[in-house]
Amino acid sequence: MANILKRGFSILFIFSLYMFYITACRQIKKENANISDEMPLTVSDTIPWSERMALSIMKRNPEIWQTENDSIPKWNYKIGLLCTSFQKLYEKTGNAKYLDYVKNYTNKIVDRDGNIAGYNKEEYNIDMVNSGKMLFWLYDETKEDRYLNALITLREQLEGHPRTNSDGLWHKKIYPHQMWLDGLYMGAPFYAEFNSRFENEDKLNDIAHQFELIWKKTYDGNTGLLLHAWDESKKMRWADKQTGKSPNFWSRSLGWYMMALVDVLDFFPKDHPKRKVLIQQLNDLSKALVEFQDESGVWFQVTNLPDREGNYLESSGSCMFAYAFAKGTKKGYLSKNFNMVAELTFSAILKEFIQVDQDGEIHINKVCKSAGLGGNPYRDGTFEYYISEPIVTDNLHGLGPFILAANQLNK
Repeated sequence: MANILKRGFSILFIFSLYMFYITACRQIKKENANISDEMPLTVSDTIPWSERMALSIMKRNPEIWQTENDSIPKWNYKIGLLCTSFQKLYEKTGNAKYLDYVKNYTNKIVDRDGNIAGYNKEEYNIDMVNSGKMLFWLYDETKEDRYLNALITLREQLEGHPRTNSDGLWHKKIYPHQMWLDGLYMGAPFYAEFNSRFENEDKLNDIAHQFELIWKKTYDGNTGLLLHAWDESKKMRWADKQTGKSPNFWSRSLGWYMMALVDVLDFFPKDHPKRKVLIQQLNDLSKALVEFQDESGVWFQVTNLPDREGNYLESSGSCMFAYAFAKGTKKGYLSKNFNMVAELTFSAILKEFIQVDQDGEIHINKVCKSAGLGGNPYRDGTFEYYISEPIVTDNLHGLGPFILAANQLNK
């Protein structure tokens, strides 16, 4: 009897081990399947280019803030640009993984009371406003007060933001009396959306004034293009002593401005008198840019000097132009000819800048890492300066606009 009981216990023990093993294997297989579903080991070439790039980014960076190679999450305009591109993907596909990728970041950097980690309103840096655009749709999706409170904080920055004597928002407190083309993208679309949603559109004239002022102060009659920046004080070494204009054209700054125009127009009612002004700016600048498009289909870092030694075809500005042309056409601001320009540009972007790995993961090359004016070390705005900045791969200045352009063109 004892031997029978002993043998039965052994069989039961072995069976229990077997069932534990089977259950564990199933659980591991299930977890691996979930990981595979969320982050495939290969990126299919049968899905749109926008999603191919998004999945490649997510594969390389499980957290969106890691795209900046930071050790902790930080709030900056480049992350905001990428988050905006993921927002547009989510709106088009309805795929929650794009929403979650952004929400996981904001939940780390925006606390329950709406305080933004590392953000200091008193710095009056207009770049910091750009990331706020992601908070509108996160608030719509989640109804969490943290996002509304953070939106209000950023709006308060604009309310107290220092201005030129002609009422233009400074680029940053550390760059007094200056307006840069970049700043129109950083501040105007957020300002317009907040004003449209919560303030009865009573500031649209002020928003349009920002475009009218910088156009007047940076426009170049010979090319039809806008110079990178303007210093009202004319004290900066890079500023012309008569006009305050910076000395050169930079494609990405023009790209920022083009994207600012097509995005801010979303919030100008059709009967608003300044809407026509902004649409005219978009048309005039679009026509001027086409004159400087390289035969390859993309644009040079210094827009108007293709034959100058050291100049190079640059990807971020080219992606921004493609996005603006495509959206401008779809919205009816531009003639249908510009959709053909956008299609040509995007095809050229794929040829000139996109690298595809064996597993389908994609990268964007020839991105100017950064460029600006003044500061320390001093950036003098010369041709030599613009071509001296590092040229990198998979920088957010290129990744975000590529997704926006691809998504807009349904590529």
